[in-house]
Amino acid sequence: MLEAGQPAPDFTSVNQDGDPVGLAQFRDRQNVVLYFYPKDDTPGCTVEANEFTELLDEFAAADTVVLGVSKDSCEKHRKFIAKHGLRVELLADTDGALCEAYGTWGKRKFMGREYMGIGRSTFVIDKHGELVHADYKVKAKGHAAAILEIVRGLD
Repeated sequence: MLEAGQPAPDFTSVNQDGDPVGLAQFRDRQNVVLYFYPKDDTPGCTVEANEFTELLDEFAAADTVVLGVSKDSCEKHRKFIAKHGLRVELLADTDGALCEAYGTWGKRKFMGREYMGIGRSTFVIDKHGELVHADYKVKAKGHAAAILEIVRGLD
């Protein structure tokens, strides 16, 4: 598991439009909120994406970009965005490399069933590429507002 104070693992992935997005493009310019979620258009994931969307202008005012990550395809991301009017950028980690780098992929339990999946997790990365916050046990409701407060505390 990653911890605050470590360098954030570098990454390049594609967004909902198939465009490459990499951590390096934000260095010295913007902080990054990288949030991992299990699956597009499920109840908790929709709550989380909607809350980040509602606060997106406030994140931008704090020099911060918000990136959501799941293993869903670009096409599924586009449908999710269109259905809910989302404004957050969603990365398609279809090969799981980003999930592996951030330690969000593993055994999960739901209603007594075990399966492999993404654990809802969020990372705040400062403009210098350092992790300032790592949370592997995220509850969707109210999470975006809590992360905004962390971001507002950054230089």
